[in-house]
Formats: sequence, structure tokens, C-alpha cells
Amino acid sequence: MPSLTHRVYDAWFRHVHNSRLIYNACWEDPRADRALLKLDHHSHLAMITSAGCNALDYLLDDPARIDCIDLNPRQNALLDLKMAALASLPPRDMFALFGRGRHAQIGSLYRHELRHRLQPPSAAFWDRHLHWLDGSGRGSFYFHGAAGDVAWLVRSVLLRLRPGLRRSLLALFESPDLAIQRSLYAAIEPQLFGMGMRALIRQPAMLTLLGVPRAQRDLIAQQYPGGVSRFIQDKLRWLMTEIPIRENYFWQLYLHGNYTESCCPNYLRAENAEYLRDRLDRVHLHTKSFSDYLHTHAQSISHFVLLDHQDWLCANDQSGLELEWRLILERSRPGARVLLRSAAPEVRFLPEFALRAIESQPDHAGWHQRDRVGTYGSMLLAQVAA
Repeated sequence: MPSLTHRVYDAWFRHVHNSRLIYNACWEDPRADRALLKLDHHSHLAMITSAGCNALDYLLDDPARIDCIDLNPRQNALLDLKMAALASLPPRDMFALFGRGRHAQIGSLYRHELRHRLQPPSAAFWDRHLHWLDGSGRGSFYFHGAAGDVAWLVRSVLLRLRPGLRRSLLALFESPDLAIQRSLYAAIEPQLFGMGMRALIRQPAMLTLLGVPRAQRDLIAQQYPGGVSRFIQDKLRWLMTEIPIRENYFWQLYLHGNYTESCCPNYLRAENAEYLRDRLDRVHLHTKSFSDYLHTHAQSISHFVLLDHQDWLCANDQSGLELEWRLILERSRPGARVLLRSAAPEVRFLPEFALRAIESQPDHAGWHQRDRVGTYGSMLLAQVAA
């Protein structure tokens, strides 16, 4: 029987995920995904929605259809609003909304241009939460939602209690090359990972707001030498010393609260606006579990992007994990590609029948190591055998 601590963690996680927007931006690198998936105009992709940024990035590869599936209706509401904005607003307004995270005229734009394009559940959500986008309060949309709460808290602590550390981080994020970046981070790292920070990042409340269930925390704790705090420290060191930070819009976002026009997701770039607008009708939203979607969807699918949700299934619903893989295999085209991530250093939880039906694909270019987010333990690309 789970301990009281575990039961409290699980209850808090369920509460947060059943009541809040979790991700205000995707936390997986679509540059890596697109290189691995190799989408084309024949592709039919089924994916977890998350914040919708990556679905729009994949759309640049001209797939025939993208089905976005998420149990959390608030995640689909966010993608719905992004698509409504792409369909109706000029690029400068689109960038103000989701690049800077605020638009002074959002009330008028919402009433006249956006709301009528939304599905009813999405409209109901944004009727209540439109103030997240008007620049009031915390100043940016990216400081709202569960992950935004963490970003806002950390930024507030840096501003008020550690201004010197914040100045050092700002300098690090402007590093012109890796040599300077490495030198700056070597000086910063001891300040970042004192005993207080190591204790904080192990807390269930903090991890839950970042979308990390107990199953993932336990995977790291059991399989990674040094546990959760060492895992995060090692991952951050790699990111800050081996990958150019000036192009890393994921981490830039949560330091500044906004993107810049030269460092942002592809869906916010003005040169992509018309191309995406012409293909928005290929994106379809489904608020249900991945298995429920596969049960009701008869068409064959060429690509699956599962993010990391099978970590949770492995620990909490083994029969659900097996069902999902049976449905994936039933719905797959010959040679279909499946991409998933895990907190574990190695994916070991796939059912035996799934392992027999797929072939793991080598990552020749080392995309897992080059991923600009860099917070996962592993990435698996598999192809369904003919």
C-alpha cells in the first residue's frame, strides 16, 4: 500500500491536472522531433496536445492530418486559441499575444476576431481567463498556469532575493559562444544548486506544477545515480555548456517571460504565418485519452508522438499501457513511427508484444543530446515492423 506521502503526492497531482492549465508552452524540442519523424504530405500524425506549439511546428512539414489528443481540456483550449489567432490576426498581433505574452487590445480582439472561431469549451475557458493575456498582474501569459506559477516564483525570488545571480543568468543567456557560456555557467552553478535549491526541486508540490507525477520522480530516483536533484543538476549543466543558449527559446522564455522575434517557436515567425494559415484545417482537437481516441478513430496513422505519458501508465495502469500499445499497433500503417520520451535513462517498460512488433531506430545525429529542452532521461524512436 502506498505511503501517506505518496498518497498525498498523487492526490495533489490529480487535483492540479483536473483543474488547471499545466503547460503554457511545449517542453519538447520540435527541431529534434521533425528530424526524427520525417513527416511529409502523406503523413497522418496522432499526438498529445500539450500547449500546441509543436503541433503547429509539425504543420510546417505539410502533413495531411494532425490529431491532437489531451485529457486536459485546457490544453486543447490553448491550441484552439492559437489557431484562431493564426487564422485571423496579422503576425504582429500574433506575436504580441504569444511572443510577448500580452496584448493591450486583447479584449477587443477576442470579442471581434477570436471567440467565434473557438470550440464552445475553449470559449468558456478563455471567457474566464482572458486577463492572462492583457499584461496585467504578472505581466505575461507565460507566468500563468501551473508551469507558469513555478516560473513566476523562481523569477520573483531571483529579482528580490538574488539580484546578483539574476544578472549573472542574464549575461549567461546572452553568451556569444560556447566557450564564454561554459565559463559563466561554471561560476553560476554553485549558486544555483545550494542545499535549499536541492531540497526545493525534490518537493512534490513543485514537481506537480511542472507536470511531473510521482511515477516519473520515482523512475529518476531509482535509476539515476544521485536521484532527482543530481539528475536536474547534470541535465542543466549539459544544456548550459554544450548547447548554444542564445537560440534556446525554451529556457529564454522562463527567464524573461517572453520570446524575442529572433528566438521563438516557428509558429510565431511572420514568414510562416500564411503557410500555417492555409493548413490549419488539418489540425483536429480531441479531449479524451489516447486510447479512447484510437478506439474511435478508424483511419490508419503514420506517426505517433506520445510525449512522456507512458511513464505514468507504466506505474499506475499497466493494463492501460498494454491496451494503448495494442491500439497503436492496430491503427498503424506499415512502417509507422512512434516517438516517446521518458524520465528514465532507458525505456524498459514496453509490453513484450510491443517490443516484438517494433524496431528501435538509431539516433545517428544524437538528437536526444541536442534537444534544447534537455530535461528527459531518454527518447525512443521506434518503427512498426511491416
